[in-house]
Amino acid sequence: MTVLLIHVMATWYMMGVIWFVQVVHYPLMKRVGEGDYDVYQAEHMKRTTWVVGPGMVVEALTGVWLLYVGTSMVLWVGLGLLLVIWVSTVLLQVPRHNRLLQRFDTENHVVLVQTNWIRTIAWTVRGLLGFWMLKTV
Repeated sequence: MTVLLIHVMATWYMMGVIWFVQVVHYPLMKRVGEGDYDVYQAEHMKRTTWVVGPGMVVEALTGVWLLYVGTSMVLWVGLGLLLVIWVSTVLLQVPRHNRLLQRFDTENHVVLVQTNWIRTIAWTVRGLLGFWMLKTV
């Protein structure tokens, strides 16, 4: 039960972060201004890593642990969504952020915001699954 609680807490933490990023942070990136954008983007990436890194690692480790101690379809679905989140992060969001390090590009920014919905929806569904798992334990 303790590992499940930690797992769900990490998921809800990440769900809150991703909604903030999707609705507030990413849309405001276009208002930074070209002159300072490269510095802003570098700082954004460095600081965001400190906020999301621990949550993502705890969520992944506890998710794998939960599968190790007991299997259920909900755990497998949750882990599948977690895989979607990590793949989306590595293949879609990180490359967009790296391109934005050179300069702000409207098209690249729009694609970043649009593709981030993948993670936003996946973390939201994971949050609901976590709530359901806690309720049924």
